[in-house]
Amino acid sequence: MSASVLLHAGAGVGTLVRPPLWPWMLGAVAANHLVLAGSGLWPRSSLLGPNWTSLPADAAARGEVAVTIDDGPEPAVTPRVLDLLDEHQAKATFFCIGERVGRYRELAHEIVQRGHSIENHSERHLGYFSTLGPRRMADEIQRAQDSISAITGVVPMFFRAPAGLRNPFLDPVLNRLALRLASWTRRGFDTLNREADKVLGILTRGVRGGDILLLHDGHAGRTSSGSLLILEVLPRLLEVLHCSGLQPVTLRSTLDMTLPAAAPVSAVPGPATSAASAASAAPAAAADPAIPGPAAPNE
Repeated sequence: MSASVLLHAGAGVGTLVRPPLWPWMLGAVAANHLVLAGSGLWPRSSLLGPNWTSLPADAAARGEVAVTIDDGPEPAVTPRVLDLLDEHQAKATFFCIGERVGRYRELAHEIVQRGHSIENHSERHLGYFSTLGPRRMADEIQRAQDSISAITGVVPMFFRAPAGLRNPFLDPVLNRLALRLASWTRRGFDTLNREADKVLGILTRGVRGGDILLLHDGHAGRTSSGSLLILEVLPRLLEVLHCSGLQPVTLRSTLDMTLPAAAPVSAVPGPATSAASAASAAPAAAADPAIPGPAAPNE
């Protein structure tokens, strides 16, 4: 980002000093914008700031992998996912939507009580998240941070952007909130793909220590026979990992906890919404028995 700012400044000065060069300066600025836009559309890119696409080297050397599960909690799916994880003595990281954590508080509590972690996946999972300006983007992340912290008693340490898409405003917001951006090593496109074998193949082909894998309990996809993909894929995935000598762990367990953590501050200028007030404002609705069908924009 600093290089981009310098380029814009240099182009402005160059145009003032040598007006005939303005087409070249404009071209350089346009090319810079294309690079930034392309980086935002590439979820695993680190051009816009640090991005976890794999676990730290020491975790990889221990044979650890991270199974990450997005878009929940979902009452008709998540409890069954938790049971499968228990059966295989595996831990997972749930990237949860803030307003769903507020709606299904007991389920969020259960995720944490069973040894898994809940991380920040924004407040509403907006399809246009990557087009937000700095203030609205900060508000989406801050509200989810407040509600998850207040309801579970655990402060999220990681953030994953909706669909993995972002823009240059995200990294400064994450820095102010002491959050780390996490994408993935491989994802099975399980909200789009209707074949469990294909999803499993994508996730396990060449899998090794340090990999971050992505599935969905929210917006869960279904097979052609109507069964939930994650419930067909997850037990087979965990068995492959076990046979390969790999251990699923939470993202936060791989951090060096001996290092002092930066204290998070409000990312939104002006009075900050407290975690307690966010929790009290969250609706406590009963679990909806309907299971959302696959939704392409939420991959």
